[in-house]
Amino acid sequence: MRWIGACLVTAGCAGLGAQMARQWRLRLRWLEQLRQMIYFLKGEILYGHSALGDALKRVGERCRKTEGERGLQTLPLFFLSVSGRIDRQQGEAFTDIWKEELEKLPDSPLRDEDMAELKNLGDHLGYLDVQMQERTILLYLEQLDGQIAYLRMHLKERTKLYTSLGVMGGLFLTVAFL
Repeated sequence: MRWIGACLVTAGCAGLGAQMARQWRLRLRWLEQLRQMIYFLKGEILYGHSALGDALKRVGERCRKTEGERGLQTLPLFFLSVSGRIDRQQGEAFTDIWKEELEKLPDSPLRDEDMAELKNLGDHLGYLDVQMQERTILLYLEQLDGQIAYLRMHLKERTKLYTSLGVMGGLFLTVAFL
């Protein structure tokens, strides 16, 4: 009976480590998709001369069609919901719409600092002229590129570390309590 419990503890800890490694990879994929969407948004605003609501809608639709993975549908849906609220024109400020829709995002792998930078982007879009919007987007893309580079650089070692620590922690608990 003890061995069954020991196996369950070890498997549970190994699963926890694997989940932490998965979260690291998922955060990387979300940030990469977000970067792609922001590039598309920049193109729609600068070269398509689209209004912000239309640009968000086009980007959301474009990325919704191309991204097949279930977990990566959230960001295109976020862009589409912001666009829909802009289209309804209920007198709300864009920054308020952006923040409220960000708060509605389901459990995302983005950390608090990622969300803060994304909220900050929304604070500076919408009311500025095209050149200032471009600078704001470029600054945000630079921050995203830094985060993505860090995550990519440490991806292999972190996933190995989390997985190994999960297994080793499970074994340690098993030995300690047997």
